[in-house]
Amino acid sequence: MEQKDKIYEPLLDIENVLPILSRISLFGGLDDRELGLLFRNLEKVRYRKGEVIFQQGQQARYIYIVRSGRVKLYVEEKQTALELYELGVGMSFGETSLIGIQPQSANTIAIEDTELIVISGHSLNQMYKSDVSLFSKIVLNIARESCRRLIKTDDILLHYVLKEKEEGVVN
Repeated sequence: MEQKDKIYEPLLDIENVLPILSRISLFGGLDDRELGLLFRNLEKVRYRKGEVIFQQGQQARYIYIVRSGRVKLYVEEKQTALELYELGVGMSFGETSLIGIQPQSANTIAIEDTELIVISGHSLNQMYKSDVSLFSKIVLNIARESCRRLIKTDDILLHYVLKEKEEGVVN
């Protein structure tokens, strides 16, 4: 289960966070004014090694960015855990489910002590009302990131289909 007792704190160290934000694909192309507006909507949350961030099937509430530490995304199928990704500093997750208004498609766990920068769905909705241009840029960046991931997934799927065909498994 998602940690209900987690404390989401405002980010206060703008001078340390803004250089990080400009290197994250979700926030690419934002100018200084837009990064400043975005910063005001960000929070931070900490997870200890082994803590669950969210589980597959839960309602998406945040976009997460790894500020420090590492996170593992995995799915459980037929009582088997299948690791999808290991994410490090600057990498994001949860955005596709949040924007797509879909349940989380994977489980996530902190594999070491981790600090995440988060933006809530509520904050994104407020951004849509107050600065539709900024909101549009972020959503466009999320779409681009989702497409990049989809291409990687297609490549992996093609690899397995071709491998099975070579082995005579697929007719």
